[in-house]
Amino acid sequence: MSTRSAVLRPVLVAAIVVVALAFAGMALPKWFLFLATMAIAHATVALGLIFMMRGGLVSFGQGLPFCLGAYAAGLGGPWLGLTDAVLLLLLGGLTAGAVAAVFGSLLARYRGIFFAMLTLSLSMVLYGLLVKATAIGGSDGLNLARPSILGYVPTTETADYALYLLAVATAGVLSAIAALHFNSVRGLMSLAVKENELRVEYMGASVRSLMAVNFIIAGVYGGIGGALAAIALGHIEPTFSYWTTSGEMVFLAILAGQHSVVAVFLASLILELVRSFANLYFPETWQLALGAFLLVVILFLPRGLGSLWHRGHKPAAPATDATTETGR
Repeated sequence: MSTRSAVLRPVLVAAIVVVALAFAGMALPKWFLFLATMAIAHATVALGLIFMMRGGLVSFGQGLPFCLGAYAAGLGGPWLGLTDAVLLLLLGGLTAGAVAAVFGSLLARYRGIFFAMLTLSLSMVLYGLLVKATAIGGSDGLNLARPSILGYVPTTETADYALYLLAVATAGVLSAIAALHFNSVRGLMSLAVKENELRVEYMGASVRSLMAVNFIIAGVYGGIGGALAAIALGHIEPTFSYWTTSGEMVFLAILAGQHSVVAVFLASLILELVRSFANLYFPETWQLALGAFLLVVILFLPRGLGSLWHRGHKPAAPATDATTETGR
């Protein structure tokens, strides 16, 4: 496949899927549109997490960029006068990415449980600060007014579908970027780092720089997801940065696997549906039902949902003794 085809294919596939989902949304009920929007928001955060997981790192603090993006979107209106949803999404991504850039070079030195605990600590520090920050709502959080979308001001009747279109378009752009990155030199190098970090260093590549960039990208994706969730909910609170939120993103990334971008969004939608119906029919034990579902998926699909259609390439079989003898 030529370089041009490799670049155009993810973009073309993403464009086709976005158009198809846009038309499908016209026939969907409002409750499903909202559910799909929230699923896309959470999937965007989990997709950022997969950037790091492909390099062998698991962040237990992905709630940090998620919360930063949400608060950036919530405060962008009153403080900066931004009233367009697209600008709020960009503001959320840039804010979370900037904070990730500050800590990225430091955290890139650590691996395993040390990296996980440090990211979790940063997320919980933000939670503690926000709870005490009464100027921006404290533990009660703050409300977010309904923004316009590229100059269009949606009505009560069209708000759900308009926001769904924005979420689908955002998902299409970010999915295409992720697919291109995963197949690029830096993306494939992340997989090499996961297999043998020392060998990559001997080849002359900077593993620390690679991990820092992945952390920043994960921050940008998390910020955009947080801003989208804040716009959909119309409310923001410090629990966006709580450890349970970060844990949910890790569960989602495990459920999807690291082999397919589409699997992340599909897994997020399935998770939202299971949680909603479990909460509806088992209000007292819905968390048990959700946990049982996750356990079944992990047991029977240990490589995630993406492994259903992405089996990977088997390595070539080594030469047998007979073949070797014949060669002699």
